[in-house]
Parts: sequence; C-alpha cells; structure tokens
Amino acid sequence: MRFTRMRTAQATAAVLVAVPLAFGGLASPSQAQGASPSPSGTFGSGCSALSQKANTAKDKVVEAAAAYPQLSQLVSALVRARLNGTLDGKPAITVFAPNAQAFQKVTTSQLSSLLSNEGQLKKVLTYHVVDKQITPSELSNGSFTTVEGGKLTTSGSGSNFKVNGKASIVCGNIKAANATIYVIDSVLQPPS
Repeated sequence: MRFTRMRTAQATAAVLVAVPLAFGGLASPSQAQGASPSPSGTFGSGCSALSQKANTAKDKVVEAAAAYPQLSQLVSALVRARLNGTLDGKPAITVFAPNAQAFQKVTTSQLSSLLSNEGQLKKVLTYHVVDKQITPSELSNGSFTTVEGGKLTTSGSGSNFKVNGKASIVCGNIKAANATIYVIDSVLQPPS
C-alpha cells in the first residue's frame, strides 16, 4: 500500500512538471522561485486555450496569428481591413491581439458598424500594433506609440499585465518572424 502511494505521488509530481513544459515552458525554475521579475518565454493563463501550433516563429505575423483559432476573428478583421500585407511587411512589430472573448464583449451593432467602415476598422486595428518588438520586461510600466498614432500603456509585474489599465494579457510573448504577439481579452479603442 505504501509503495502504491509513493508511486502515485511520483507520477503526480511528474505530471505537474511536464504539463507546464508541454505548453511552451510556461513555468521555469527561475520564475517559480521569483528570481525573474518578467517572464522570458511564453506566459499567461490563456496560453493553453490557444491550442498553439508547434512553432510560429518562422511565420509572418498574420499567418502566425491564423495558427491560433482564438485569434480567427482578429485575422478576419485584418484581412477585411486589408492590413495583412502591411503588417506582414513590417520588420519588427508588437501586436496586442484581441482573442475571441474580446470580440464577444463588443456588441453586435458595434461590431457590425466597425466591420462595415474600413477606415474606422483600420484605425481600431492599427491601435493594437506598435512599430517595435516589446519584450516582457518593458510591460511593467510601458508607454508606446501605436501605428494608429495614439498612445497605449502597459502595467503589471511577473506574468500579470494590463493594457490601458483594462485589457489583460492572457497569453504573451508569442513569437512570429516579424512580431511579438500578446493576446488580450478586450478590444482596445483608440483615444478620440
């Protein structure tokens, strides 16, 4: 009986170590000990919900985002606004990518209005893009100018960050060939 409990405890410990490693190294020993103030790899509670492709680091940003079903509405909006070529052509960007839950927070009439106005759609989508690759260490107290021209702020610590004080980064530091992607749970609105 004692031998069975010991084997069960060992198996449980192995699973607790293996599961985070299977999700792209969501937890590392240095993070677990609190030695690193910012994550160095992919981080966030929403990463497992993305059902991520093995490696998006060689794909341009729109193709990389298309590998994640949770970002399909964003990809459709980028294509509709004819921004896919523009974003894929930029050498180093950061995209704060609204996930499916973010789009569910937008009312049907607001979304319909936005999708029918290409100029406004481009404005909203380019507000989610910064013309430089932002590292996790820059998120704790960041202020960035977006491609749209407005300011966007980030705050937080460890692996808990907010954008503009309201959108949470649910999965961060996803690599694409020309971009870093931070998946957020709200659609951001540019300042008027």
